[in-house]
Amino acid sequence: MHVVVAGGGLAGLVAARHLAEAGAEVELFEARERAGGRVRTRSVDGYTLDRGFQVLFTAYPAARRELDFEALDLRRFAPGATIARPNRRSTLADPLGDPSAALPTILNRDVRTADKLRLFRLQRELERREWDEIFGDDDTTIREYLAEQGFSRAFVERFAAPFYGGITLNRELGTASSVFEYTFKSLSEGDTVVPAGGMGEIPAQLRDRAEAAGVDIVTEVAVTELDTEPLAVETGAGDRSPDAVVVATDPETAGELTGVETPTGTKASTTVHCSLPEHQRLDTGSRIILNAADAEPNTVAPMSAAAPEYAPDGRQLLSATFLGSREADDEALGETVRTALSAWFPENHFGGFEVVGVDRVEFAQFEQPPGFHAALPATESPEGPVFLAGDYTEWSSIQGALASGRQAAEAALDTIR
Repeated sequence: MHVVVAGGGLAGLVAARHLAEAGAEVELFEARERAGGRVRTRSVDGYTLDRGFQVLFTAYPAARRELDFEALDLRRFAPGATIARPNRRSTLADPLGDPSAALPTILNRDVRTADKLRLFRLQRELERREWDEIFGDDDTTIREYLAEQGFSRAFVERFAAPFYGGITLNRELGTASSVFEYTFKSLSEGDTVVPAGGMGEIPAQLRDRAEAAGVDIVTEVAVTELDTEPLAVETGAGDRSPDAVVVATDPETAGELTGVETPTGTKASTTVHCSLPEHQRLDTGSRIILNAADAEPNTVAPMSAAAPEYAPDGRQLLSATFLGSREADDEALGETVRTALSAWFPENHFGGFEVVGVDRVEFAQFEQPPGFHAALPATESPEGPVFLAGDYTEWSSIQGALASGRQAAEAALDTIR
C-alpha cells in the first residue's frame, strides 16, 4: 500500500501516522519549510510567540487520543476571565475549577446572580451530552441561543461577546450555537493550556510520531496536481502513482486539487505580542482579560503568567488579539493595547511596555454560520481513492483537524483493503 499525503498540518500528520502504523508506505509532502500548518511558534529575543493567540483545550476527545499531554509539558490558564472596563475589573470563573475565584465571582457585579446560575445549569446539561451529539442541524446563532437560555443582555455584552468573540472571531456572536456548546463543554470538562515550548510543540510531536511510524516527510515540496483516472500525483519532487491520496492542505488548495467545493469565507485576526517588566504585575493572574467596552483589543492573554517559559527573566509576555485585519502599523497597534491596559489598570504605569511582535493572520478560521456543518465537504467527497483531511470537514478547531486526520486515514485504509 502506497499513500501520498498532501499537506503537513495537524490533520495531515495524524493521517500519515495512522496510515503508516497500519502498514502503508506513506509519503507526506509539505509546501512550507516545516510542518505544522496554522499552528506555529517562533522565538524572538527570548520570547516564545505563537502565530496568533492559540490554546489547546485538554477536553477535546481527539486531542486526548492523538497527543501525549505529559510529553508536551503543558501550562494552564486559570479558568474563567477578568472582565475589564475603564477603571473597573471583575472576575467570573467556575468555583469548582478554581476555588480561589469563588468569592470574587460571587461578588461580581458585572454579571447577575441569575446569569451565574444559568451558566452552572448549562454546564450540568452539556456534561450529560455526548460529544458527537452536539453538531446537528442547529439553525441558531450563539447570540440567539444565549437569549433562548435566558441570559441577560448585560451578560452577553460584557462576557459572552468578548470571550466567545475571541474563540469564534465574531464578537457579534453570529457563529452557529453548536460551536458554543462544544467549546463550553470543553472549557467545563478540561483545562485551557499551552505547551511550555509553545504551540508549535504540538505539530512537532505529531511529526516525531509520524516519522517513528515510518512516514517519509518531505518539506518545501508541494503536491501541484492530482488526477484520479488513473490515480496520479504530481509533486515538485516528481510524479507518484499511489494507491490512495489524502489531501490535507488548506481548503482553497484542496478545492483546486480535488474539484470539491470547500469553505471560502475566512476570518482574520491580528495579535500583538507585548512585554512588561516582571515587577509590573497585573492582578488577573493567568486569567484571560476581556475587553467589555469595545474590541480594541478584544482580549489580552497573560501568556507568561500561565507559561513562565514564554518570557525571558525579568519580563512578562501578553498577547492582545484584535478581531479581523488591521491596517495600522505595529507601533500604532501597540499604543492601542497600552492605552487599553492603562484604562483597565489605572494604578499601574506602563512605561516599560514594549511590542515584541505582531501576527496578522488572514486565514485564522473559516466562517461557521448556523447550519454550516451540514454544508461542509465529507472526507470521501473527492472522486476515486482520494480523501480530505482538515478541520474544514469538521469544524474550525484543533479538535476538527485532529479528528479529520484519523477519519481520512481510516477511510483510505478501508478503500485500499
